[in-house]
Amino acid sequence: MNPDSIAADGELQPLKPTIAGMTTKVVKGTLWTMIGLTVPILFSLFATPLNTRLLGAEGYGLFVLVLLIPAYFSFADFGMNIASTKFASAAYAEGDPEKEARVVRTAGFIALISSLPFAAAIAIFSLQIVELFNVPPHLVSEAALALKIASVTFVFNFLASIFNSPEVTRLRMDLNISVTSGIRLAGIILTPIVIYLGGGVLGAVSVALAVSILTLAGHMIVSTKLLPELMGSSIDRSLVRPMLKFGGSLVVAGIAAVLLTNLERFVLTRATSVETLAYYSIAATFAAMLTLFSASIVQSLMPAFSQLQSEENRTALNALYSRGIRLTLVWLVPAAVFMVLVGRPFFTYWFGPDFGRESTVPFYIIIAGFLFNVLAYFPYSAIMASGRSDVFAKIYWAELVPFIFLTWLLATRYGAVGAALAWSSRVVFDALWLFWFAHKVGGVSYRHVNPGVFAGAVGIMLIPLAALVWFQELSFQVILITAVCAVTYALIAWKKALDDDEIAWAKAKAAAMISSVRAS
Repeated sequence: MNPDSIAADGELQPLKPTIAGMTTKVVKGTLWTMIGLTVPILFSLFATPLNTRLLGAEGYGLFVLVLLIPAYFSFADFGMNIASTKFASAAYAEGDPEKEARVVRTAGFIALISSLPFAAAIAIFSLQIVELFNVPPHLVSEAALALKIASVTFVFNFLASIFNSPEVTRLRMDLNISVTSGIRLAGIILTPIVIYLGGGVLGAVSVALAVSILTLAGHMIVSTKLLPELMGSSIDRSLVRPMLKFGGSLVVAGIAAVLLTNLERFVLTRATSVETLAYYSIAATFAAMLTLFSASIVQSLMPAFSQLQSEENRTALNALYSRGIRLTLVWLVPAAVFMVLVGRPFFTYWFGPDFGRESTVPFYIIIAGFLFNVLAYFPYSAIMASGRSDVFAKIYWAELVPFIFLTWLLATRYGAVGAALAWSSRVVFDALWLFWFAHKVGGVSYRHVNPGVFAGAVGIMLIPLAALVWFQELSFQVILITAVCAVTYALIAWKKALDDDEIAWAKAKAAAMISSVRAS
């Protein structure tokens, strides 16, 4: 028996998890999450063109719209997705599995009670809802029925995002991703098959419902293996008030956030057509690949930051925050340049000439916004882990009215290009606010090492974009220039952006991988 688990009075005390190697745990969790996000996206690159061709631009736009409408009520879980992660991580850090289990069950109960009325309202008024948008008359009935199915799906999605908390708090992203991405991958493969067999939009939405139910079941099985105490039906009334207080701010913020996140798509549909929405959605979806790493790391950062909130861990918290931002900047620049270079040919040859013509410029604009949006994941996680969820309510509501005006003005005049301009302008402003609040309330700050050298490296990676403008296509000359600039950038980053510990860690991991390959 570990002597650290025995108190002075001889009674057993719960063991607290160590924070040693937290960076390594976050990196491992991030890599697993990134794999879990990347593999389905790679399959989507094949499945989505099939879906667009089978459904047509009009049908695919309707499919996007039906799934998008429930997303407008993402606050309906009363913030219990994030609350469960934060409070369960704190309980796990205290070494109290009973409390951790009660946190998860209580969060699930609150989310169920709060989301069911919204699901019922969407289902009951589905016909009236779809008629608000520019849906062709011959698709209205199908859209209404599909929306009823989608209203059930989003309740199961809420519960799945809560009952995976034991996996997330332990940074067992391998288990979390195996369940979430494995089932999602099956859904991606099955969707075009169902559409091809005549299922249409209704069949595609039904596949999404099946994926949601199976994901919840999978997380329940895995989480109870990690936390046997989760098997129970009781909730903790003493946790309801603090969780509602934390979640209440997220609800207030969430109401504004769903408008901020999806408003331009609804304005496009209303002002133009579902076909324009399809062009914009393809551009936005492909651009969102730039967030893969940050979206992956935030799932590990939230529990890690939550476990480092004590004053004695403040230095470790700030070091983890700064390292994450610095390393993200290193890969973000070349990744964005690469995506801009391949954007037009990708849309043209993969989705068709119409998408190559209509989606490319919005894609470029959205990429510019994502450069800021990707970095914003770090201050977002730091603020959330500090418990100051009210900050987001202040930010989002302050942005809402100007964004509504800007979106309507630009999207109605310039279509998909205007919607992209409005969205990117908002996320740039949002990121600046988050960094300021992270320093003020989260106690973390970032200062780049060798900013002049990094600026020079960024300048080198802009040369391929200038070459693309000059040659007007992704020619052999552009590819050659890009390769030379990428190698130069990588050498500068290796010498100036990484510290000695990170270089030693990278070499050790590379050596371990090589040894593993040779052994096999």
